Amino acid sequence: MVLWSPVLGVLLVILVGYLCLPGLLRRRRPQEPPLDKGSMPWLGHAIAFRKNMFEFLKGMRAKHGDVFTVQLGGQFFTFVMDPLSFGPIIKDTERKLDFVQYARELVLKVFGYEAMEGDHHMLHSASTKHLMGDGLEDLNKVMLKSLSLIMLGPKGWSLDASFWHEDGLFQFCYRTLFKAGYLSLFGYTKNVAQDLLQAEETFMKFRRFDCLFPRFVYSLLGPREWLEVGRLQRLFHKTLSVEHILEKDGMSSWLCYMLQFLREQGMDPAMQDKFNFMILWASQGNTGPTSFWALLFLLKHPEAMQAVKKEATQVLGEARLEANQFFTFELSVLQHTPVLNSVMEETLRLAAAPTLLRVVQKDYTLKMSNGQEYLLRHGDKVALFPYLSVQMDPDIHPKPTTFKYDRFLNPNGSRKMDFYKEGKKIHHYNMPWGSGVSICPGRFFALSEMKLFILLMVTYFDLELVDPDTAVPPRDPQRWGFGTTQPKHDVRFRYRLKPME
Repeated sequence: MVLWSPVLGVLLVILVGYLCLPGLLRRRRPQEPPLDKGSMPWLGHAIAFRKNMFEFLKGMRAKHGDVFTVQLGGQFFTFVMDPLSFGPIIKDTERKLDFVQYARELVLKVFGYEAMEGDHHMLHSASTKHLMGDGLEDLNKVMLKSLSLIMLGPKGWSLDASFWHEDGLFQFCYRTLFKAGYLSLFGYTKNVAQDLLQAEETFMKFRRFDCLFPRFVYSLLGPREWLEVGRLQRLFHKTLSVEHILEKDGMSSWLCYMLQFLREQGMDPAMQDKFNFMILWASQGNTGPTSFWALLFLLKHPEAMQAVKKEATQVLGEARLEANQFFTFELSVLQHTPVLNSVMEETLRLAAAPTLLRVVQKDYTLKMSNGQEYLLRHGDKVALFPYLSVQMDPDIHPKPTTFKYDRFLNPNGSRKMDFYKEGKKIHHYNMPWGSGVSICPGRFFALSEMKLFILLMVTYFDLELVDPDTAVPPRDPQRWGFGTTQPKHDVRFRYRLKPME
């Protein structure tokens, strides 16, 4: 053992040197963006970045301008903060920036899923076919049924539903949207009551995994948490196994299409189970949190709530439920809600904060809108954080931190799409869904889910905050960069089904 100690010491020195040396030797070359490696070898700015990405990037932009390269855990990321210069990165006509390989590495780490060649194209093709047009209409019908079962119970409206109930608004929205989406996508058995119980159990496990998710991605979990993540992954692989879901009725055509593709490509069932876990998280991880922010903003802004209720009455009429009745209305009304559309777009502007990443495949010249050019190195990553650079830009969106329900409406009621920066019309004025090859393929279904839920809540229910003076909670800084942000704490509210008249 004594003899091994020096050997292990030498190996440790070699390993540390291997990890740290590239960063220590790296110097800014001519025409490259400002380089900020941080004071800690290899780690660079990783600790500050992971502690609060939003504040860190604000500081870096103030220090270096709209383009800068930082070291984060042995990797170098070039952040581009000028939205007028996003076009070349998103379009990537030279094919020098890659998203797919990065995405494959991420889903392997988080979900255990080994993506196959053509998966990315298949996912977008399936979503175009089954989450738009007639396919979306069919799925909306199932979603309305699922929301009815969860919000009213298996027997429909009952007297108990007309009493006031108190809950956490975030928990209520997340639970309701998750369970309805889960059942709509993965189907039902012949025992609906058991399906609802199983959906509740799945949500509780999902919520725990979601709480661990940011630190899991950054490899910051403690030993017990690593074991817990592994256990949760195995539970989801079992719950969502192909063997189990094929026994159900009404599995969505979207999921059927994708699983059929994977089977035809020869993927074994165990890997398909992991694919299902990835799809569950991708489809249900943001709709509940976004709906929470939308309802909270409406409850905090009476004029916005009144405008949405007025529009709902115009398209739905004075909706009331009778005993043992479920929610029913013509789903085509979802296409005629410009006020609600603006509310959702404004909510996403304030709440959605994804990071768009591309890997530099070959040395790349980035051309900025002001004519300046920067050289980016092969192997580095290019990153966009639209929440800071677009959605919170006061030039594009005056008073950017204020909820303005009609921000995306023209005076004539049509959708507003003309926004400007430095006097120039800007194409990317709101980017909650990503853009280009990394745009969310399920965005139309996600938006329909949320609009349907909000319409049901404002039409059929009385809603109020337990404390009308409660402040909008701050964002959990761990969630920056991971889709829709989540609140640091919940907000209590009361709701009841409107009494019959």
